[in-house]
Parts: sequence; structure tokens; C-alpha cells
Amino acid sequence: MHVLLYQPEIPPNTGNIARLCAAARIGLHLVEPLGFRLEDRYLKRAGLDYWPLVDMHVWPSLDAYLAAFPARRLIMTSAKGNGMPAHRFPFAWEDTLLFGRETSGLPDDVLALSPHRVRIPFAPEVRREEHSACVRSLNLSTAAGIIVYFALERCGILDAWSGAPSP
Repeated sequence: MHVLLYQPEIPPNTGNIARLCAAARIGLHLVEPLGFRLEDRYLKRAGLDYWPLVDMHVWPSLDAYLAAFPARRLIMTSAKGNGMPAHRFPFAWEDTLLFGRETSGLPDDVLALSPHRVRIPFAPEVRREEHSACVRSLNLSTAAGIIVYFALERCGILDAWSGAPSP
């Protein structure tokens, strides 16, 4: 399984997702351009001492990643409400979980590359008079954690790990 971040913009989010990938023993792939340098102190701080455990790769474009892994199924994530609830999706160990930019998500031309889309269900919208806004999306690193662990559960990985001692 791979986590693929499409043009990530915020260093602490990428650092937190790197730690997630290290804990789950899955690859982290970043598509350029990045909104930061990999030497960024905020990126490193979020990963702390876990960086040696991160299997991270940087790609000059999404096309370069797709050419290197043509057989992998792309699972698109969307906060726009279109897609199967992630806890019901039939994930496979060979999937690539693709997450978009923090500010704009995945562009339409990228979304067109795969019919496989998942979303994280939210509680029904409730607006109160004193608050006109509602929660529309989650932080990227939070969303990645939820999706990754739904995928691991659906692949049967968590059952295999449940008897293992904590690191």
C-alpha cells in the first residue's frame, strides 16, 4: 500500500503523514511541486525520530509515479461528498491512497484518472443560529490517518498486528 500526496503544501501535515506511514509500514510518495523544502524544520519536527523508518519517495509529476506503478489501483479521496464511505470500500494491499492539496484537494483532471473514490462520513449537518458555518472537511493528516486505518482493517492487517507487542 502507498500513500500518495499530490502537491502537499503544509510541512507539519506531511510530517504527520510520514509518521503514520512509518507506523503502518507503508510507502509515502510525494508529487512535486511541494509547498516546502524537505529540509523544513516543521516537517522534520512532525516526524521526530521516525524519519529513518519512513519509506519516502518524491516524484516530479503524477505521471512519473503512475508510470512506475502502472498496476496499482488509485483510490481517490474527496471531501466533496462524492465517493463511497471509506469504511465500506473494498481496499486491497496493493492500492495507492491518493490525497490532494490541503487548500484545493484533487483537481478534476486527476480525479478523472480513476473511478475509485472514498470519503469520510460526517455527522449530519446541523446549523445553529449563532454559527452559520459547518465542518466541511478534516485536516489532511487526520483524514489520511482515518483512511489508512480503514484500509488496513479491510485488508486484514490490523488483525495480524493485534497480537504483536507495541513498539
